[in-house]
Amino acid sequence: MQPPHLLFISDLHLTPERPVPANLFHRFIKEHAPETQALYILGDFFEAWVGDDDLSLPFNVSMTKALKSLSERGVAVFFMPGNRDFLVGPAFAQAAGLTILADPTCIDVLGVPTLLTHGDCFCTDDTAYQDFRRLVRTPAWQQDFLAQPLVQRHALAKSLRERSEHAKSDKKPEIMDVNSDAIAATLAVYTKPIQRIIHGHTHRPARHAYQLNGLTGERWVLPDWYTSGGYLVCDAGGCRLADFS
Repeated sequence: MQPPHLLFISDLHLTPERPVPANLFHRFIKEHAPETQALYILGDFFEAWVGDDDLSLPFNVSMTKALKSLSERGVAVFFMPGNRDFLVGPAFAQAAGLTILADPTCIDVLGVPTLLTHGDCFCTDDTAYQDFRRLVRTPAWQQDFLAQPLVQRHALAKSLRERSEHAKSDKKPEIMDVNSDAIAATLAVYTKPIQRIIHGHTHRPARHAYQLNGLTGERWVLPDWYTSGGYLVCDAGGCRLADFS
């Protein structure tokens, strides 16, 4: 039996049109996740999620069943919505046997105060994206979107993704990365010093050190799953990135 450890993943961008990440995820559930205490999914698990009434889609059924099988083996599963799947709700959580987390959330990782976030809240240099992020998280926008038929929601989600990819091509890479001031502002909210940050979104897996009020912390960026399966494992000895294909 492995020593106590936690696993963190994000940015799988699962969709029927991209079978490689889906196949990798099923392998991950069977081969890498069963021995962990908890699995934390930090956003963009799906390429798009247009509402919990889309649960009957065969692809979505297969993903929820995979997560449910893990929770039924005694692994605690947590899900933090990202910018692609922020409409995940209680019906999905129940079907998948998981707990939804607010973004951000602070937890204790084997004695280390750790901030979990999808990561897009840190990308404040991209003002156009932040304006859009605030808009789609308003109750009015979500109510209007969810009132539309599923087929129209899927079409709109596809259109938004295409527009997003086009917009990215005109932006400098550094604009879409995290802003250190935004990180500091988030950490300042917590009375207890945060020693570790774990997030995804930028698709730039790495470990970074940061300084705040004279204390040194570490920031881990999770990998995407476009070509291989990547995750962060944290145990009593610290954290490390791992991957498989």
